[in-house]
Formats: sequence, structure tokens, C-alpha cells
Amino acid sequence: MGEEMKQRRIFIAATQQNDGKTTVSLGLIQAFRDRFKSVGFIKPVGQRYVFEHGYKVDEDSVLIEKVCGMKCSLKDMSPIAIGKGFTEKYIRRGDHRKLVKNIISSFERISRKKDLVVIEGTGHAGVGSIFDLSNARVANLLDAKVILVTSGGIGKPIDEIELNMALFEKEDVDVIGVIVNKVISSKYERIKKILSLGLKKRGIDMLGVIPYTPSLSMPTIQHIIEETDIKMVSKTTGMQNKIRNILIGAMSPHDALDYIEDGSLLITPGDREDLIMTALSIHLLGKQHKQNSMAGIILTGGIMPHPKIMSLIESAGIPVLFSRGHTYVTASKIHDLAIKIRPEDKEKTVIAKRLIKKYVDVNKISEKIKQGRS
Repeated sequence: MGEEMKQRRIFIAATQQNDGKTTVSLGLIQAFRDRFKSVGFIKPVGQRYVFEHGYKVDEDSVLIEKVCGMKCSLKDMSPIAIGKGFTEKYIRRGDHRKLVKNIISSFERISRKKDLVVIEGTGHAGVGSIFDLSNARVANLLDAKVILVTSGGIGKPIDEIELNMALFEKEDVDVIGVIVNKVISSKYERIKKILSLGLKKRGIDMLGVIPYTPSLSMPTIQHIIEETDIKMVSKTTGMQNKIRNILIGAMSPHDALDYIEDGSLLITPGDREDLIMTALSIHLLGKQHKQNSMAGIILTGGIMPHPKIMSLIESAGIPVLFSRGHTYVTASKIHDLAIKIRPEDKEKTVIAKRLIKKYVDVNKISEKIKQGRS
């Protein structure tokens, strides 16, 4: 790859999915811009894609391109997007050399005139092995140093770090350190201290410890509609309403009064009109006092309330969704949602930048990027 390969590059990997790799990448890119003249981005292998300009493009690449204003080809930022059937086709008659060529060609174009390129992985170190392009292999291919992002408490992160480190070491990749994400605030200082000691014993640098930030994990009404088979049946309103609390409609209206709070999503059978009217009343009272506004209502069991009740809810501006599944199944779908930052989530992108600036040693990372192998 000639002269291009001498440029600095850092690969953001994770010990498992949903550890916050995209949040870290987004925050680091914005922090690196204060330290490097020109920063590029690429996600060589993506699993969640959208269509942009007729191409399958990983949604994280779209996020970085729009939020960070990257002036380069979106297709080059996402050279391989894994669609349905991709893996089976590759096993039957895949062309590994073609995939490698696509990655290298896109990287060369992305890295042109860049002082640093941030490379985002997908899932844990081994993801992509089925088509011979694991994260560890791609990091080796692009001669990139690695930051490993993990989450949780003490034992679990260290176990997962050890497991992932083994694969990076097998590929002779330089892991410069670890960022621990989503640490519960009440245990923050203790976990930071113990984890630092545990990693130090293994010769691994702690580069940052980020506290769990609930607002980054809050789904919106739009998330639910896009990620599930739950449909909107009211007028299109409140799409960006944040869901701070989920309330299952299996109680009396009197008891519900103690649980409905600002940003509540009520999941209830469509024939529980007593509970629906209670939620509507609390919402209207809350709007008068600028508190306790409902984020939305999901009607379950394939049942719709009386049209007049629907009309009242719509006039109050509460988004109403509809699910044919029963209440428990519907609630489970919401609980299992993987919440990704989207370009329109301006508040979340600001939070990501603030978290990296406050809790991650970006200066230390920058120095390690400039140095030779650890």
C-alpha cells in the first residue's frame, strides 16, 4: 500500500456487541480533531446497513459522515456491508481476495492526505471470521493499533479482554489499551481502581473509564417503529420522544398513579380503557405544570380502544402505537432493542463528545498512536 500505510491509524474494537464502540469512536474523532490536522474514518465491515445513494452503507458510517462532516465517499467509509445471505454465498463461492482489495482500496482513498484514520470494528475481535475478515485480521491488514472497548463491572470485562486479546495477539496486532464503558455511577470509583490494578497486572493500559449514561440508552418512538414490527396508528407526532420509563398495563388505574412519570411509555391491552384514560389525564395535567408528559402508548393484543378515546389521545399529542402481540412479548421487544446513536440524535452526539473529553485520556492515546509498537 506504499506511502499511504505510513499514516497513523487507530482501530476501535470491542469485547462484544453494544459495548459503546460507536459512542467512543464518535467522541474520539471529535477529540482527535484538536490534535491532528486531518482525521478520516472507515468501518471496513458493517452488519447494520442502510441504503444511501443506491449503495448498502453501514449506519455507523452514515452517522460519522453526517455528524462529523466527513468530506469523503460514504461508500469508501463502508466498503463491505453484510446483507442477508452474504455469509452463505461467501462459504459457497466467496472471493476473499476481492473483499481484501475492496477494503484496501477504500482505505487508501479515505487515508489520502489524512494525519490519522479512525477505523471502527464490528462486534468482538472474532466477528467476521466466517468470511476470513475478523476484526483482528482487518486490524492487521490495515496495520492499525487497537483500542479495546468493554463494559460492565470487574470480572466480566477482564475475562472478555483476555479472550479478545488472544485473537489480536495471534494476528500480531498492537493493543494500546482499554476503555471501560457503562460503569454504574455508584460503583464507579471502586471499579475504576480495581480494574486498573487488574489490567496493570496483565500489562494492559487503562485509557478511560466512562460512567453509565442512561440518556444514551433511552429509545425513542422512532427507534421502536424502525426496529420492531410495532406500528404507529395515531397521527405522526412525538417521534423523538425519549422513553425514560416503561409501564406495563397490568395494574389498577389507582396504582398506576404512583408509577407514571415523565417520559413513561405505557404498554397495555387496547381494551384497558380505564388505564389509558388515567394515563391521558396525567399527561394533560403534567403538560399544564410542564411535568409527567407521556412519551407514548402501545396498544397490545391487536385490540383498539373506542374511536372517541383514540381521538382524545391524538388531540393530546401522545403518539399511539399498535402491536398484535400480547403485552409481555411487546415489552420484551422494547427491552431488547439495541439503541444506536443516529444523526438526528444531536443531544446524544454532544453527550458522547463530553464523555470522551471528561473520562478518557485522549492525550495519552494520541501519544501512543504516534509511538512505535507497545
